[in-house]
Amino acid sequence: MPSPNIWYHADVYERENRAQDVDDVIWGYLGSVAPWNGADVVDVGCGAGFHLPRFAATAQSVVGVEPHPPLVRRARERVVGLPSVTVLRGTAQRLPLSDGSADVVHARTAYFFGPGCEAGLREADRVLRPGGALVIVDLDTRVAPYGDWMLADLPRYRPAEVDAFFAAEGFTCRRLVTRWSFPDRRTMEAILRIEFSPRVAARAVVEVLRLNRHRPGSLDLPVGYRVLVRRKPVDLLRPSESSVGRGTLAGS
Repeated sequence: MPSPNIWYHADVYERENRAQDVDDVIWGYLGSVAPWNGADVVDVGCGAGFHLPRFAATAQSVVGVEPHPPLVRRARERVVGLPSVTVLRGTAQRLPLSDGSADVVHARTAYFFGPGCEAGLREADRVLRPGGALVIVDLDTRVAPYGDWMLADLPRYRPAEVDAFFAAEGFTCRRLVTRWSFPDRRTMEAILRIEFSPRVAARAVVEVLRLNRHRPGSLDLPVGYRVLVRRKPVDLLRPSESSVGRGTLAGS
């Protein structure tokens, strides 16, 4: 399924990535629950590769997996000169990676949105080593105002059902509130217009301006996330996994 925001507006989405979580709340929490220093990391749905250099700074190896060819090209261009990073075309349902080749599988606002993502969960377990972590970062519709805007465009989305699904799948959930900071009004409007329908985007622009009316020169927005973490049990080691080398890839 296409992701219209980044597939069709990659340049604006790049600016959105830079505006998100400016205080590194998510990164700080990820470092505590799934540290990647010296680890083999897979970023599922890596898009244009925005997060790959961050992982590569301390990881042993990083593999970005992305289904959309133009984004694969952008991601590969971004990581030129980073020998520990590889970008492969693939999907969450069929990762182009060997069994037991990763310590951390990370997915941020990509594919793992609730019921229906079971195939991707199985694939993540396949490529993880025993004790490895699957980390899913997704937006939290329970946090206003961004969550309200999401629900206005997704009337069939049921937050409680999504939470129950991931709990039943064995994930812990940590809710975090981050700060998005837009450099100017033009950027803020462009970002909101690729994330929401025209009607909801117009509402969102007005509300962001209202939130910042007493703070001249600021265009900040609180945005909530759910960080879901599940570790592969250490007692599920299969005989074939004992011979799998670290960082082995099935393709390139």
